[in-house]
Amino acid sequence: MKITLFSAKPYDRQYFDRFNNSQNIEIEYYETHLGPHIANVVEDTYAVCAFVNDKLGAPVLQTLAERGVKVIALRCAGFNNVDLEAARRLGLRVCRVPAYSPEAVAEHTVAMLLTLNRKTHKAYNRVREQNFSLNGLLGFNLHGKTIGVVGTGKIGKAFCKIMLGFGCKVIAYDIYEDADLKQAGVNYLPLEEVLATADVLSLHCPLTPENHYIINGESIRKMKKGVVIINTSRGGLICTTDIIEALKEKHVGALGIDVYEQEEKLFFRDLSENIIDDDNIQRLMSFPNVLVTAHQAFFTDEALSQIAAVTLNSITGFYTGNEPANEMILI
Repeated sequence: MKITLFSAKPYDRQYFDRFNNSQNIEIEYYETHLGPHIANVVEDTYAVCAFVNDKLGAPVLQTLAERGVKVIALRCAGFNNVDLEAARRLGLRVCRVPAYSPEAVAEHTVAMLLTLNRKTHKAYNRVREQNFSLNGLLGFNLHGKTIGVVGTGKIGKAFCKIMLGFGCKVIAYDIYEDADLKQAGVNYLPLEEVLATADVLSLHCPLTPENHYIINGESIRKMKKGVVIINTSRGGLICTTDIIEALKEKHVGALGIDVYEQEEKLFFRDLSENIIDDDNIQRLMSFPNVLVTAHQAFFTDEALSQIAAVTLNSITGFYTGNEPANEMILI
């Protein structure tokens, strides 16, 4: 059996090779992202393995199906980059990794929040230059603050638990309320109340047509002045032009993003010698109260191990006629 893996980085090779325990599985790696420009290179492949910024629209899926591909395996939780209706029509099976170490993303969210609040990134640079002044490094106690969480799936749930441990008041919005979180002290409210009440707002929901640009000019105006917004979910949840205006108007006190709506042109690449022509990301990075990381929230040893193991097990399950284990969600 052959698997073709796109958007492959050295760490992908390392973990997939480590967990490829079968002598009957050949993995072909392509560093380029999957899209119409490259889909026709796939040959004699049972499964195509894709990541968050690969493009699996109907034309790409059509090409893959015509070339004999049977399975699309997403080594991520999100699936907004796949035309699921086209996949069904073409008879392609689609699987994902719905829960690869949710603590990894939740903990990175907390790291971004603490960095923005206590300005540890600025303090680090100052001390290295022998500047020991505290001016401009003032933060606030998280203890007692109201943390709003949009989306309480596995990652959102892990984040809520951490914030409860900080002594925060945690309020949340989700279509499906979690009984364990309610018992732990999380208060579910309508979305508008969460937006209006939160001192810190953290996004942990998948990207769907219904919540695209859930953070926009109108929703931001309903928030407290000085609100801190963290997004480690999907870039399309935030309208970039609107958040820039809110930062300029000082309505948003700080912004931390590990995802960006145009990230496929930037993230996972070394562009240090390039001129970046994306004015929005350049503008965002110019704000002293904005922290950008390049989609690294998932990037832990535990998460990469689980992604590789679950993905390979699922593909093998399809190939042998055994449905993938329960931890996989078939789409």
